[in-house]
Amino acid sequence: MKLLVCGGAGFIGSNFVRIRTRDHGDEVVVLDKLTYAGRRENLEDLDVRLIVGGIEDPDAVAEAAEGAGAIVNFAAETHVDRSISEPEAFITTHGMGTYVLLEEARRRGLRYVQVSTDEVYGSIEEGSFTEQSPLNPSSPYSASKAGADLLVASYRHTYGLEALICRGSNNYGPYQYPEKLIPLMVLNALHDDKLPVYGDGRQVRNWIYVEDFARGIGTVLERGEPGEVYNVGGPDEAPNLDVVRKIIEYTGKDESLIEYVTDRPGHDRRYSLASDKVCGLGWEAQVRFAEGLERTVDWYRENTAWWEPIRSGEYRAYYERQYGRALG
Repeated sequence: MKLLVCGGAGFIGSNFVRIRTRDHGDEVVVLDKLTYAGRRENLEDLDVRLIVGGIEDPDAVAEAAEGAGAIVNFAAETHVDRSISEPEAFITTHGMGTYVLLEEARRRGLRYVQVSTDEVYGSIEEGSFTEQSPLNPSSPYSASKAGADLLVASYRHTYGLEALICRGSNNYGPYQYPEKLIPLMVLNALHDDKLPVYGDGRQVRNWIYVEDFARGIGTVLERGEPGEVYNVGGPDEAPNLDVVRKIIEYTGKDESLIEYVTDRPGHDRRYSLASDKVCGLGWEAQVRFAEGLERTVDWYRENTAWWEPIRSGEYRAYYERQYGRALG
């Protein structure tokens, strides 16, 4: 299969590209704007063609889609904190960018997979969201992702586009930019920096190892029914504070590093996804959270060349703005 993978130089996208080229022999073209979280280094060991451009650029999309059989769209602004302070980029990428991709897929008659998030459902106190759960987003990030999902669904209904939506729970693993909880805490712990925990730290997340999610997207790409939504959730839930404590254990540090900070505005309390539908296509999660977290800590410990340029660059200024404290 020849795939156009949008956002393929990012965290989840590059892991998906790695699996599709390595395990399936797919020919992959990556279209990526190479923003702060999309990096050439994520693809340097892979035989792929990289086109630098945004999904909101029709010319870049047309060039990248030439000869493709399907489009898989990972391209997104993904960090809730940044969406609160800088929402415009989220609206542009998720709104206009998704529209441009859908138009190109419609023009060429391509299969289209939209990679989305559990956050479009909002927070749930107990139980798990299914694909029939109502959308109730609570941040500019999740609201713009929900809008993109609705646009994708409309192209299936109106134009008959072979479009599918895949919603994942909280991903973690190699190549994740350290603004997100797990890599942030791992790198801070390794440097004996404080570990900033929002509020009481009891926000619960459903964690999925990134390679499991990438395989789930591949399953939906190959076997999913056009017009359908598929939730791909992880096998384990954990409160953020428990995750931080496990990272402290795996890095051999002390809980005195934990620092409670003012909670994020509108912070969702709990996410959970039911994955029965995608399991019916033959997918299942292979990595339990304890194993995957230890594997992730080891990866960051062993790949200093990947993250050192990040911690010495713009990220330091962002971190100080966000947490009111400089990195050591």
